[in-house]
Amino acid sequence: MSNKIKILPQNISNKIAAGEVVQRPESVVKELMENSVDASSKNIEVYIRRAGKVLIQVVDDGVGMNEHDAILSIERHATSKVKSLDDLYSIKTLGFRGEALSSIASVSIFELKTEQSDSDIGTFIRVEDDVLKSEKGSFAKGTSIAVKNLFYNTPARRNFLKSHATELKHILETFKRIALPNYNINFKLWNDDELILKYDAGTIEDRIKSVFADNIFDALVKVEEITEYLSVTGFVSKPTYLNKSKGEQYLFINGRYVTNKSINHAVFKAYEHLLEKGDYPFYILFLKLDPKKIDINVHPSKLEVKFDEEKNIYNYVLAVVKKSLGHYDLTPNIEFDENESNDRLVNKYSAKTSQNDFSDRPSFLSPSPNRNEKPKSYSEDEIDLLFNSLNPNIKRTAPQEGFEHPFADDLSNDEGKKYKVKTQSEHEEQPDGKISFIVALHNKYILTPIKSGLMIIDAHVAHERILYEKAINSFAANMPFTQQLLFSQTIQLDPADFLLVKELEPHLTKLGFTIKFFSKNVIVIDGVPADIKVGTETEAFQGILEEYKKNEIEKHLEQRDNLAKSYSCKAAIKAGDKLAETEMRILVDQLFATKMPYVCPHGRPIVVKIPLTEFDKRFGRT
Repeated sequence: MSNKIKILPQNISNKIAAGEVVQRPESVVKELMENSVDASSKNIEVYIRRAGKVLIQVVDDGVGMNEHDAILSIERHATSKVKSLDDLYSIKTLGFRGEALSSIASVSIFELKTEQSDSDIGTFIRVEDDVLKSEKGSFAKGTSIAVKNLFYNTPARRNFLKSHATELKHILETFKRIALPNYNINFKLWNDDELILKYDAGTIEDRIKSVFADNIFDALVKVEEITEYLSVTGFVSKPTYLNKSKGEQYLFINGRYVTNKSINHAVFKAYEHLLEKGDYPFYILFLKLDPKKIDINVHPSKLEVKFDEEKNIYNYVLAVVKKSLGHYDLTPNIEFDENESNDRLVNKYSAKTSQNDFSDRPSFLSPSPNRNEKPKSYSEDEIDLLFNSLNPNIKRTAPQEGFEHPFADDLSNDEGKKYKVKTQSEHEEQPDGKISFIVALHNKYILTPIKSGLMIIDAHVAHERILYEKAINSFAANMPFTQQLLFSQTIQLDPADFLLVKELEPHLTKLGFTIKFFSKNVIVIDGVPADIKVGTETEAFQGILEEYKKNEIEKHLEQRDNLAKSYSCKAAIKAGDKLAETEMRILVDQLFATKMPYVCPHGRPIVVKIPLTEFDKRFGRT
């Protein structure tokens, strides 16, 4: 009986390996550039013809190789970066397997020129149809590798290549990914004899400007947290600059570009409710940790990694990014787009905000919203005024003196009604002599001046944010504050809702509800949270249940988060509810004491600013 299993010849095994390592021209560019970075190069140039299908050449001024090493480098599993098994678990270089050059040479016409800095003679190697030729000569210091006619001997693979534009796009993206963390190296990319990318050595900030845009930092928030175990540095985008595509996330671990779903999710979660469905934050993050704590040998192209302690790293990145976002004023500006004939409003940031600069806020607020400070306390009268006096029958004291309002007939049928105008002394005066005011617009929006112009706050969603964070804190503290009802409210529920209330009862109790269960799907509410408006207890409770069920179907939220969002939505003041000046001031002050005063729990904006320059523009002052 003849034997069936045989060892494959080297030329066939190399072509099989090339199927994993060399998928398209971009794969060749990646492998060759990484080798140049590992060779301590200061200048790296990449030459492309016809999107890499005809020529890919990478030239560097690195350490170079002698003749022995140059010839051996073409062999499979030949590498200078791993000498023992321990080295495999502490990889510090971009390459380490020793497969790239042999795989590339097996599917192309391969030429290598190299010369070391302390040598007068270099080495030239050519590989074609698995035949290697070697010569000596004088060459530029460093290494130059040219890959010609990629996949010429595997026509099926060549036929699967996309258009020139698509292949070039992949090459450009890889070029950027390698250039970003190696900002101390000069990079050039030539396409069909045209210089299309040039990145000069400098700082990481210089490199980011070169790769993206000169004004990119107006849209970014700096991230930096350095510890002995793990360091996270880089930049994340402000909420207004969220993208609709996934391609603008750059994660580097120990200088290597990788993709990792866990880290990606941590960054997304740090934006809390700032992200809507389909939004993706732009970020450039550099993680540094002990190479022994990660495994990069889990993907053919080394694009994925595994962590020893993934949960700890996830929580660390989440906390660092969230903290960084909290150090910047993320209130967007509203301006008119003059390029649009209908004066379309655009939502954007103006000048770059400095870290911990929250001065562009209403002047009656505390100057610095230090998260470690305890929130401002209020008297019982002020709290009652904010949460319990939304009754339209609030009595106002009539002014003693006044004058005839010019539009009194339009405003009231009572002839001779007096209107009093506040004098400057009756407004709140600031230390710098400026006058602060706060007014309601159509009982929906709160308007107040800030140093850059005018701030507009949506009262309903502002109150939602306050109540949401209050609910989350109540779940954690387990110290409910209940307002006992003078007359208990009896509610008949359907069987499904009755079971739902039973399931949520521990969380509802922490919120401040006191509920008793009776037969035939009847519940009795004896107490409610103090934020529920008097007289609306039954309506509010049923509204919370409906909102909870809706969120459960549409958004698949975690139970406590869903309940907190449902409660805050239904317990918050509504558009049209009239607020006194003191109520508005307390509402705004409490809003900016929250962790995320810019968006409501559902992702809607709470605060926008109209800069003074926009007013000047509209009134012809510019």
